[in-house]
Amino acid sequence: MEKKPISVNVTARTFKNENFPNELFKYAKDIPAPLILEITERIYMDDVETSRKIIKRLKENKNVKIAIDDFGTGYSSLSYLKDIDTDILKIDMSFVRRIVEDEKIRAIVKAIITLAKDLNLSTLAEGVETKEQYEILKSMGVDLVQGFYFSKPLPENEAQLLI
Repeated sequence: MEKKPISVNVTARTFKNENFPNELFKYAKDIPAPLILEITERIYMDDVETSRKIIKRLKENKNVKIAIDDFGTGYSSLSYLKDIDTDILKIDMSFVRRIVEDEKIRAIVKAIITLAKDLNLSTLAEGVETKEQYEILKSMGVDLVQGFYFSKPLPENEAQLLI
């Protein structure tokens, strides 16, 4: 059975801590599933050079993947995508929330998915709360989904039971 990835939001303070990669590697070796570290565009753009170095260090562990969180809602500059060593573009829940009834939102989400695929990146849609949202996203080719439709965020002891 394919192991489901575990997603973790990383705060700016944690991400910029020089000991973060070492601490994470100690913990990550005990995780039996891929670990997706979610950082926002803002965290990355606050100090691009430092962010690149930290991401390079984190990606030394093959079990760690980097996701750009809230894609399309922050800086929205596509130019940084050619330089950042990320694995996943995370589609913000503000798009997912309106995907059923808003044709323009569907077009934007489809464009994000196409862009990601053209850049050899995976896509993750957050905030999926209904079967209809899930089916639309899957039909568009989104790779990963998360949201209350599947599970609410869990404490560590409950999450352990799922992996």
